[in-house]
Amino acid sequence: MPHDHAHTLLPSDPALRVKALETLLVQKGLVDPAALDAIIETYQHKIGPQNGARIVAKMWVDAAFRDMMLRDPMPVLQEMDLYGRQGEHMVLLENTKEVHNMVVCTLCSCYPWPLLGIPPGWYKSDAYRARAVREPRRVLAEFGVTLPAKTSVRVWDSTAEMRYLVVPQRPAGTAGWSEADLANLVTRDSMIGTGLLVEAQK
Repeated sequence: MPHDHAHTLLPSDPALRVKALETLLVQKGLVDPAALDAIIETYQHKIGPQNGARIVAKMWVDAAFRDMMLRDPMPVLQEMDLYGRQGEHMVLLENTKEVHNMVVCTLCSCYPWPLLGIPPGWYKSDAYRARAVREPRRVLAEFGVTLPAKTSVRVWDSTAEMRYLVVPQRPAGTAGWSEADLANLVTRDSMIGTGLLVEAQK
């Protein structure tokens, strides 16, 4: 029976190149496959914005935890094993009606991996790094974020010595929600400051 559809789909060119490089390194004994599996497992399931969202949600419901995280988050992050791999020297910045925080790294792409995962491509781009400090409101508008004129925008420049996480405002209509449900509302972009959380519906 004639047919014109493909039976299989090949991986993308970058995926094929990565697989070829991995195979070569393993065959030459330069890389332990078990170590590679552990790294992949870590970045697929243990590191990412779900960690930051969990922190934000707990800050929303626990005033003592919120105060502690705004004052000195490192002891708690170390206790929660959210430390290392660019997770050192964290500062949490709380958005309010009066102030909206936005994070950039003008020199490279310093970013809190344990809390947000691998930085998105736009965060590393020359355009974002240059424009975020010069015209933050225009950049935010391109992300769909329009703020009232009375709201100040503060841009924070990450470095290897200081990394930032934005704590977005808790959406209206979430009184009584569990931390898990609240965490599901928090996005990666909102914790960089390039996104807002929409009013919750449940």
